[in-house]
Amino acid sequence: MTVLRRPFGRTGEWVSILGFGCMRLPVIGGRMDQIDVQAAADMMRYAIDHGVNYFDTAYPYHAGSPEGPGASESFLGEVLSQGGYRQRVLVATKLPGWLVNSRDDMDRILEGQLDRLQSDYVDCYLLHGIDAAMWKKLCDLDVTGFLDAAKGDGRIRFAGFSFHDEAATFPPIVDAYDWNFCQIQYNYMDVDFQAGQEGLAYAAAKGLGVVIMEPLKGGRLARKPPAAVQALWDSAPVKRTPVEWALRFLWDDPRISVVLSGMSTLDQVVENVKYAEDERAASLQPEERELIARARELYRQRTLVDCTGCRYCMPCPQGIEIPLVFRIFNDSALYDSLDNERFEYRLSVLLGRTAPATSCVECGQCEAACPQKLSVIKELARAAEALEVEPAETGTLKQQASEGAE
Repeated sequence: MTVLRRPFGRTGEWVSILGFGCMRLPVIGGRMDQIDVQAAADMMRYAIDHGVNYFDTAYPYHAGSPEGPGASESFLGEVLSQGGYRQRVLVATKLPGWLVNSRDDMDRILEGQLDRLQSDYVDCYLLHGIDAAMWKKLCDLDVTGFLDAAKGDGRIRFAGFSFHDEAATFPPIVDAYDWNFCQIQYNYMDVDFQAGQEGLAYAAAKGLGVVIMEPLKGGRLARKPPAAVQALWDSAPVKRTPVEWALRFLWDDPRISVVLSGMSTLDQVVENVKYAEDERAASLQPEERELIARARELYRQRTLVDCTGCRYCMPCPQGIEIPLVFRIFNDSALYDSLDNERFEYRLSVLLGRTAPATSCVECGQCEAACPQKLSVIKELARAAEALEVEPAETGTLKQQASEGAE
């Protein structure tokens, strides 16, 4: 069997319903810029050999510094250059608008991306992280002229944008250019977030291919669910894993072209490919859709910070690993495990995985970069209040850390 495919808007292309997101590849020693080449290459080849044909990367993915470029584009280009894989896939990458200050910058950045991808063209080129302010900036610099020229000379085949703003901003951007596709954040928890279900309907009605990012909400919907949510899944006539429920919700909608998964292990690739071989549109039963809606409400009642772990806020100048802090803070509520999460947080500080949340100096860099528009400073303060280590416990933590605690 092979992964199912769907039309990609009006492009004439057919895309696998599972896309490979290259933002969370396995790394060595916890360093985001040090991709585990063998493990990641094995994952990509398995995916392609089983029908996955949409690969999404971007200028900053797996970067060691805010300026980039990251290691993801180069790695993808190297893997695809071997064994005829490049001809079997659509490659998507993105223009980092925050680094663009002139029309010439757009051409220069694209040329560098083509070099790293070892290709004469990019199949799907997106404007990265578009909101109202970024769209205005790029329009003032003639980004539509750039896209027209790059499509005209063959450097890109299809033009799109990834969206991070309020719902009202979405239709005007869709209408402002002859886009081929768009990329939005959407999952069963985020039906009314950013573009949301209304934006999905609008883009599809305009004939755009629709690419979904964050289908598992930064991995949160893949973890062991709270007992109440697990009881819902257990009550279903057809048994599915939490990952399959989340992906099935998306694939059930025929307006969605491809769902990106930022996979980090070969096991995840194998599992997701298996699901994508048999998940057809409009196949969920009404009672199954109702179960998903009930799970959504249970999660919403427990979530403290709506962080997806996308890492756009990083690096923090003070060394705070913001997504890690928020993940631990959320888990304390999701799983009724404040004592356990306090221990994980304190151990993470001790082992140097993050500076204490109280190290925040309220510079605001994280809030300016956050695509979810979170009040990061306020939420860090709340997390610190719940999780901060007590001095009396430091000795015990050190002893457990020296005994091999992970």
